[in-house]
Amino acid sequence: MTFDINLSMKNINYFNGKRITIIGLARSGLACANLLFDLGASVTVSDNQDNAQTRLNAAKLKSQEIELELGRHSEDFVRGRDFIIISPGVSEKNQAFIWARQSNIPIISEIEVASILCPAPIIAVTGSNGKTTTATLIGKVIEASGKKAFVCGNIGNPFCGELEKIEAADFVVLEVSSFQLETIQSFHPKIALILNFSRNHLDRYSNMQEYLEAKKKIFMNQGKGDFLVLNSEDSVLKELGKEARSKVVFFKAENNLNPNQAAVLSVASILGIGKEACLQVFNEFKGIEHRMEQVAEINNVRFINDSKATTVESCMWALDNISSPVILIAGGKDKGVDYNIILEPLRRKVKEVILIGEAKKKLDSAFRGHIALDEANSLEEAVQRAYFKASPGDCVLLSPMCASFDMFANYEERGRVFKRAVSVLAKEKKSNA
Repeated sequence: MTFDINLSMKNINYFNGKRITIIGLARSGLACANLLFDLGASVTVSDNQDNAQTRLNAAKLKSQEIELELGRHSEDFVRGRDFIIISPGVSEKNQAFIWARQSNIPIISEIEVASILCPAPIIAVTGSNGKTTTATLIGKVIEASGKKAFVCGNIGNPFCGELEKIEAADFVVLEVSSFQLETIQSFHPKIALILNFSRNHLDRYSNMQEYLEAKKKIFMNQGKGDFLVLNSEDSVLKELGKEARSKVVFFKAENNLNPNQAAVLSVASILGIGKEACLQVFNEFKGIEHRMEQVAEINNVRFINDSKATTVESCMWALDNISSPVILIAGGKDKGVDYNIILEPLRRKVKEVILIGEAKKKLDSAFRGHIALDEANSLEEAVQRAYFKASPGDCVLLSPMCASFDMFANYEERGRVFKRAVSVLAKEKKSNA
């Protein structure tokens, strides 16, 4: 092996000598490629995008021995492999996926690779909303108890990229999306948590049942010694408890705790961590970047970055937690959801909606006649328009209800662009004062 390896890893020779192709060179694909190369696998990488980001990631591959193609998928990169590792953004309709199926090549995800090697127990968190906040809080609660926690997955740092540091006495808190769960084979979390289930990702799934089947894979391989934590107030999830082989624990919001906090308490109880430690973490928690993040106040107009709100329910939650009138910036890549369910909160809280991105027409169709509407060609323009329309005491809220991939690499980039645009606006107003 060329690089130092964490000898605490399980199954350290599992991928040694295997021929593996990774489809997709985003963060998880890059981390997986470098890890598998370190473990002695023959690694090739294929991404159908050839742009500044994929070329930047290509430059971060550890060795020129990792064969790479950008801008296409070639059948030669798929045939004859021992494994195909699919990045979360790659759907079953992708040609590389189809070739692998035709050749009966096992298709797994990056989190599957990492879970095979991980020496520590895994706490996996999924749901339609609230995953990042909940996973973050679980990690903080574990650390408050004196243990080490690695919070990774869909939350930011790829699981494969953390394995060099993980020991058996640690915990992994893994945020997992339905996309990551689709190709699960042996993935086995000690604790699986499903926060909620609502209409989402119908641009990828043909119906809600198909979306639910992907979510259910989080507990597919659990046994009697494992735990499945479910929201008792979600009728769909309550029924899932009947399908589990693991021990089912239900949670619900109560006693001044929101559902995310109640879920954290349930996980902490399983781990033997007391309620007081959890409450202290909740009191000290300042939130996460891009989720109801207070950015600035300009002439008594507040700007809030809620770029991570990629569902209608997330935006509704944001509106419920803002007391002032709102100028809402929304739009992006449509996920096949029903925007009509937010009409009542819009009428109650929002003065005007500024639409951006590919979903502008669909949002316009859903909202026209119910709320004042405007459009912007860029997020920077939307920030300027929103400030112009706002009155002192109002709040400009970026809570898109849509994915970011039409205009940005991810929701983080969208949030950073928003914050940068607000910063530019603040400097303009200060210089004009």
